[in-house]
Amino acid sequence: MSGFILGVDVGTTSVKAVLLAADSRTVAASQALPTAADISENSGIKAKEQDAGRIIAALNRCVSQLPRDKLQHVSRIGLSGQMHGVLFWKAKNVCDWSNEDFFTAGDTSQLITWQDGRCSRDFLSTLPKPDSHLSVATGFGCATIFWYMKHRPEFLEEFTVAADFTPSDSAQLEPSISYFPYFNASYLAVAATLNGGNVLATFVETLTSWMGELGAELGGPCLYEKLIRCALIQETSDLMVSPTLLGERHNPLCLGQVTNISTSNLSLGHVFRALCRGVINNISSMMPAELLLQVGVCRIVGSGSALARNEVLRQEVERVFPLQVVYGHNADSAVGAAMVLCDRL
Repeated sequence: MSGFILGVDVGTTSVKAVLLAADSRTVAASQALPTAADISENSGIKAKEQDAGRIIAALNRCVSQLPRDKLQHVSRIGLSGQMHGVLFWKAKNVCDWSNEDFFTAGDTSQLITWQDGRCSRDFLSTLPKPDSHLSVATGFGCATIFWYMKHRPEFLEEFTVAADFTPSDSAQLEPSISYFPYFNASYLAVAATLNGGNVLATFVETLTSWMGELGAELGGPCLYEKLIRCALIQETSDLMVSPTLLGERHNPLCLGQVTNISTSNLSLGHVFRALCRGVINNISSMMPAELLLQVGVCRIVGSGSALARNEVLRQEVERVFPLQVVYGHNADSAVGAAMVLCDRL
């Protein structure tokens, strides 16, 4: 049997694992599971935290569902995951390897994720100026540590190590684009929006909550499919939605807006079409199509569950970007992590 590369993606809402055949660069097996790791936030500080133990448990289950005979021939492991958050642990008790097949989380803190909003603009202005072209935003691990130093120093005393997943810095040109070192002395230009599929999920959750208050019940997945069907019928809309519910790192005070409202564009089809268009327009404003064309980009690869599930979103991508657009499949990030290593065998 030929060798395999295990690709793992530890995402914000799910974990994915793939086995990539090293010789053919094809996916031999893949699995994905939700982490269900979010911790309810009732403190009023806009915290966004997850249970590390649940994430590890989901990862263990995900990997265990891959073919065992192929797992025995894994030569390398590629890892991708959510950036910027921070996790604290005690150096000698970070995990338990007593089970030969899996490990469990040890004496760790909760994961404070990249979506964390406890660091206000005023608080960030009090931090030491970074020796970097990259600005510090709420949700960044270093900012979170400073927040704990000021507000809960006793919390930090419980741990000895902190780690996050943030690449090194490099040259910066546009405020909405960050440049990170990549392989072979190259750089990645990254426009990382805070407002993507999570905005659509928030809209669905809000509608579900309203319906519950009105005494009507309709599950989230079913409602999402109905919204997509309504928007597919409504091919255009003059309703304008700026969906930046969380602001953006380069412009944290620019929150969402709805404009050009009239009596003729308040149907669910209009609203959801405008919302999907707004999500893509926001991404385009951060990394415009003109810039992609200038640097020689000729193809866009769309990945992620939001695009996979939502034909309206795909239509808006193809409308905004005048380039060939191809779409990946489930576990794209895990496949990418494995392919990076495959290229370096």
